[in-house]
Amino acid sequence: DFFPVSDMPDHEPVLLDLQGKNQGEIAAVFQYNYPIFTDDFRFRMEPGKFERFRSEYQYRREIIYTNNITNMFTKEDIAQIEQRGSSVQTAEQQIERFKQGFPWMKIVAPATPERGIQVLDEAAVEAAAKYYDGATINGKCKFVPASGAASRMFKDLFSGLDALKAGKELADDAPAAKFVDQIQSFAFYTPELFGEQTCRCPEYRKDVLSKTLTDEGLGYGAKPKGVLKFHKYTDGEIRTAFAEHLVEAQNYMRNEDGTANLVVTISPEHQHLFEEAYAEVKEAYEAKYGVKYNITFTFQDKATDTIAVDVENKPFRTETDSLLFRPAGHGALIYNLNKIEEEVVSIKNIDNVANERLLPETATWKKVLLGKALELRDKIYGYLNALDAEATPALCDEIEAFLDNTLCVTLPAAADFEARVAALRAKLNRPIRVAGMVKNQGEPGGGPFIIAEKDGSTSLQVLESVQINMSDDHARECLASATHFNPVDIVCCLHDYKGQSFDLLQYVDEDAGFISSKSYQGRELKALELPGLWNGAMSNWNTLFVEVPLATFNPVKVVLDLLRPAHQN
Repeated sequence: DFFPVSDMPDHEPVLLDLQGKNQGEIAAVFQYNYPIFTDDFRFRMEPGKFERFRSEYQYRREIIYTNNITNMFTKEDIAQIEQRGSSVQTAEQQIERFKQGFPWMKIVAPATPERGIQVLDEAAVEAAAKYYDGATINGKCKFVPASGAASRMFKDLFSGLDALKAGKELADDAPAAKFVDQIQSFAFYTPELFGEQTCRCPEYRKDVLSKTLTDEGLGYGAKPKGVLKFHKYTDGEIRTAFAEHLVEAQNYMRNEDGTANLVVTISPEHQHLFEEAYAEVKEAYEAKYGVKYNITFTFQDKATDTIAVDVENKPFRTETDSLLFRPAGHGALIYNLNKIEEEVVSIKNIDNVANERLLPETATWKKVLLGKALELRDKIYGYLNALDAEATPALCDEIEAFLDNTLCVTLPAAADFEARVAALRAKLNRPIRVAGMVKNQGEPGGGPFIIAEKDGSTSLQVLESVQINMSDDHARECLASATHFNPVDIVCCLHDYKGQSFDLLQYVDEDAGFISSKSYQGRELKALELPGLWNGAMSNWNTLFVEVPLATFNPVKVVLDLLRPAHQN
């Protein structure tokens, strides 16, 4: 009845004899030979046969699982895993992911203005913003991912400082040299710290870099972007990136009661820095803008960290022989987003802000995205209520046309009318996201595509380059002909048509994660990232892409970006 553990087939291809077998028998053969797919594989089988098969399969799986973890983890490992709030089963599944990898996304076409990205004229912009102003909303919240230190922002400066300490000179066009030459143009410059006269001598350059990066001065190399001084105004006010988000929130995310809610995801060790930055401006901003802020600082749950492996896909061990866990990327923030009670959420990264003189255009387009999201919400609510009242072929035809024309969702033929209605209901009753897309200018960011789903339907998705099979000619052609990229300017509707919050964890595509190469103390390892927040974590949402102007996208990825016009007076 069972394969002995010692005789279990591995995951190498095997010849399967399926001649004359029915669907249930095929499924049984398939699952015996490829058990990794079992949890996601659905099939029909006569109830009696299914129960017997399920009990046999579960028994076999438990034997394999017990054997695997006995060989893989020690008692100390298991204690370490469980202390983090995770489980051995989760760690084992993650290691299996390293072995199996993630499937490539099957791209149908890039999303373009011809199909997949809405380009609005002046009248449509005005109408969308007006729709937002008049819509009924059960609470608004601004969600700002702000975890991690700004070390990558200052990578070039660290390299320059190391070179100077080693007795080397910097080329005048080196990023670190340009930074020192322009030090007086940055909002964090003070003559007391950096002096009033600049020069290109190595000692001065080393002094400026040290005072910027280390505790000798500002210590910016170890601080989060959110608390760095980004902008200086003519009246003498100096604002951090976090402060600019506060100003934005009161403009376009204010609730009817005059409050502005922000959820900011940070690292626990940085909480005191954010609280200090908030305390410095809270009273002044609430008085100046007539707003009451409700700020929540939230952390990426340690339980979402993923286990690292070595090049042989065995658990990576540190110098103390303990397991190594790494943050699972921004995809882990779906857990934080899932805890928000408000209906409408605006998502924007901490470093994507600009001088307040650009706020009118930024706010207008944010209201456009909000308006389009609420239009989509109300349209979908109407269809779901209509299906509840009476599902007719004509109504189904209309819904299918809407899904195709608006969301690029096409559905495979249903077995019967009941199945057709069920499929339409399932596609409609999902969280909603409307994402701004910017014309491709060579900036970093994922791209918008139309992909083929596992169920035979199509949908709009944001894909990163690591999800695209560059050895596939069609995929390469789609990437080459893409016209826009994702600036992470997203509006979400998180309640269903009956007013209940969606469980966002039910709409994640677990097959949309990433595996990346990292290092630990000079040793190579592989890291696992959960499906990205605006990638696989929102894969099964209803998605709409809208073109927004490049002027609304002003990220600060490296410190020299602060010299761009959007960050200067």
